[in-house]
Amino acid sequence: MVEVTPPAEAQVPIRVEVPGAELARGSPTSSAPRPSRSAQDLLAHVLAVWFGCGHLPAPGTMGTLGAIPLYLAVRGRGPRIVAAVAVVTTIVGIWAAERVARRLGKKDPQIICIDEVAGVFITWIAAPSTTVGLVAGVVLFRIFDQWKPWPARLAERRLPGGFGIVLDDAFAGLWGAAVLAGARAFGLL
Repeated sequence: MVEVTPPAEAQVPIRVEVPGAELARGSPTSSAPRPSRSAQDLLAHVLAVWFGCGHLPAPGTMGTLGAIPLYLAVRGRGPRIVAAVAVVTTIVGIWAAERVARRLGKKDPQIICIDEVAGVFITWIAAPSTTVGLVAGVVLFRIFDQWKPWPARLAERRLPGGFGIVLDDAFAGLWGAAVLAGARAFGLL
């Protein structure tokens, strides 16, 4: 329905039916796509799904595995750089996860996997710079990410938006790092 402003001498507004007008305005009953995303929405989406990993089967595992190339690029520079990447992916992940979750209207969309990237990087802080350290970090992080020991499950349930999405994985990553640090202290790695 489109309202047309009548000439000044007319007393009654004129309503004209225009086919498709409701669809063009994006009414709730329209099948038109959502409004186009802003550049920030697109950036948040690309980061939140970790460059497409979140669109693959088993997005959590794929996001964890998708972190490996970045880890291989920085691990030779030492644990401080690995820790810096963990901090940056955590902060950026909170922003991106919040934005994507809000856009999709879901509490924790499965496609978001930057939280796994942040979490596994936290675990890798304590890993030796070897293939065994890399694999042990992935395995331990995935175990703790699924198990969600305290305070991971609490963070997931109680923290809002991007904080809840990302910080549960950060806590799982801390558990993985603690086990790796213990294994290294006892000479197991």
